[in-house]
Amino acid sequence: MSKAAGCCQSCLHYVFDYETTKTLVIPSLRVGLVFRFIQLLVLLYVVGYVCVVQKAYQETDSVLSSVTTKVKGFVFTNTSDMEPRFWDVADFVTPPQGDNSFFVLTNLVETPEQTQSRCPELPNPSTICVDDCDCTAGFSDPQGNGIQTGLCENYSPTVKTCEVLSWCPLEIDTKLPERALLAAAENFTVLIKNSISYQKFNFHRRNLLPHINSSYLKRCEFNRKSDPDCPIFRLKHIVSEAGEDFQDMAVKGGILGILIDWSCDLDWWAGKCYPKYSFRRLDNKNSANNIAPGYNFRFAKYYKTADAEERRTLIKAYGIRFDVIVFGTAGRFGIIPTIVNLGATLAFLSLAPAITDWFMLTCMRKRELYSRQKASYLTEEADAESTSMSTTYGTQ
Repeated sequence: MSKAAGCCQSCLHYVFDYETTKTLVIPSLRVGLVFRFIQLLVLLYVVGYVCVVQKAYQETDSVLSSVTTKVKGFVFTNTSDMEPRFWDVADFVTPPQGDNSFFVLTNLVETPEQTQSRCPELPNPSTICVDDCDCTAGFSDPQGNGIQTGLCENYSPTVKTCEVLSWCPLEIDTKLPERALLAAAENFTVLIKNSISYQKFNFHRRNLLPHINSSYLKRCEFNRKSDPDCPIFRLKHIVSEAGEDFQDMAVKGGILGILIDWSCDLDWWAGKCYPKYSFRRLDNKNSANNIAPGYNFRFAKYYKTADAEERRTLIKAYGIRFDVIVFGTAGRFGIIPTIVNLGATLAFLSLAPAITDWFMLTCMRKRELYSRQKASYLTEEADAESTSMSTTYGTQ
C-alpha cells in the first residue's frame, strides 16, 4: 500500500470512527464521594436557589399602576415679613395634581406688588456700573432679571447698577427664613389611592384592601408595626422613615420617594398580594458638594388694581416633592418554564460525570491505570488476530 493511500485511510478513520459508551466501575471511595458531591451541589442550586428562591417554575408579569393623592391640613402664620395668614390645601399644594407626585410648600420668599417697570438690577460683577457707558441698551444677561435700558442708576447710596426693564421691585431670594415658614406642614396627611393590575394573569387589586371602609379611613394612620395597611400617611413620619428630619428638610426643600412594592406570588398555596411601603430621599444630599441644594420653583399670583394696572405677587416656593413610585412583579406556576428548568437540571447533572472523570484522570494516584481502562481502540487486525488465536486453541 502506498504512503498516500495509508494517509488517506488514516484520515478516514478520524472522520468515520464511532465512539460508544463504555461502563467502567471504579471501586474508589474518593471518586464516588466527588461524584455524589457534585450531584448534590447541582440539586441544591437548581432546587434550592432556582426553584425556591428565584421561583423559576413560574410565569411572570410586570405591574401596571395608577396613583391619585389627596393632601389635607392647614396652618396659620404671623411673621414680621408677612401679614397674618391662614393657609389651606389650595395654598400649599402646588400644583394641585401631579403625575404620581405631589408638592407641599414649606418655605417661601414673597415679593409683593410687582409691576412691569424699570428699576436698578441687583448688584453683581456684571451689573455694577459707574456711568451709562458701562451699560448696553437691549442686553439681557441669562443670570439677570431683565433687559438693560442703557442707564446707570443708584441701587443704594454707595452702589450703582445698570437699569433693567423687568417686574419691579426685583426679587431678593437671599432672605430665606432660617426656620421654615410652614413648619407645621409636618402634621399634614396624604391619602394615596393606588390601583394595580397584572394583565397576563387577569389580576387586579387596590391598596384600599377589602377590610378598609369609610369609618376605618377616618381614624387610621399608617404605622409599620401597628397599622401597615392604612393608606393615609403623616408627612412627618414619611420623612422620618426616610432617615431625614422634617424641620431641616423643610427649609430648602427636597425630593422624597414613596415606594410601593407589589411583588406577589399568585400560586394558590401563597396567594397573598399586599402592598409594601418604603420611603427614601431621592435628591442629592452631599455635604461635600452641596451646590443648589433642596427643591424650589417660582410661581406668581396676578391681579389688577382699581386703575386697571396689572400687578403680581411673586413667590419662590421651597418645599418637599413626594414621588409615588410603584413597582413589582407577579409570578404564577407555568408548565413551560417548569419543563425548561427541568431540562436545565438534567443538563447540569450531566456535568457531574465529566468533572468526576477529570478528577479521576488528573488527581488520583492510579490515574494511568484508569486512563488505560477508560478508552479502548478496536481494530480489525486485532479482531482477526484474536479470532485466529481462538481457532488455534480450539484445534489443540
